[in-house]
Amino acid sequence: MLSIVMPALNEARNLARLLPCVLATCPQAEVIVVDGNSVDESRDVISRFPRVRFLVSAPGRAQQMNAGARVARGAILLFLHADTILPPGTQAAIREALADPEVIGGRFDVRFDSARPIFRIIAALMNLRSRLSGISTGDQALFVRRCVFEDLGGYPDIPLMEDVAFARLLKRRGRLASLRTRVTTSARKWEREGVLRTILLMWRLRFYYFAGADPARLHAWYYRRPDAPHPAGAAGSPVDLTGAAARGFRGH
Repeated sequence: MLSIVMPALNEARNLARLLPCVLATCPQAEVIVVDGNSVDESRDVISRFPRVRFLVSAPGRAQQMNAGARVARGAILLFLHADTILPPGTQAAIREALADPEVIGGRFDVRFDSARPIFRIIAALMNLRSRLSGISTGDQALFVRRCVFEDLGGYPDIPLMEDVAFARLLKRRGRLASLRTRVTTSARKWEREGVLRTILLMWRLRFYYFAGADPARLHAWYYRRPDAPHPAGAAGSPVDLTGAAARGFRGH
């Protein structure tokens, strides 16, 4: 069985659009929405879909996805953002990829829900980067064998870059499938913040993360908290995140 785990926080509008698509695209899958204490109508929206399991967790994608994985019944886990639409044939594509016992998981190519040409270019570069590096992001609907997910301890319990951190663990563990079938994700942040500004922000976040900056600092900086310190720290030296990254699926 495939279990689809969806972390959500104040995503009522997107859930109303996404859940019918997920249920139609993956009719045999278990669907679990893990809400991070939303204050909008998310609970009411989810209640319209009896097939969808509803959980409440402390906010934070890593915590929410780990909470959903703990109660999931499927042998395959797929982690789906609330603003990302799965393509037709999702289950068949995953089954085909995992028919090879050497493949432990994988991800989809991505496209944006905007007709602007710049977003086609950005998506193509994201897919190429992911294919060459073996590192995927949450927008690409990562899937993994449950036994591997549990052996790795789930998502590292960090407030940002949990997808990249987990993808790095997976890459070290075994072969990953880079599916050319495309999920469709929202361009809302890019359009709200500006394309160039968002590209620069993403690359700076990745640079500081790989340099060892504290994900809590990155999270505060990403979400524009006014009191957020610079990710590199006051003295410009990165903060060690080894302890934070080590706390994951088993720590909840």
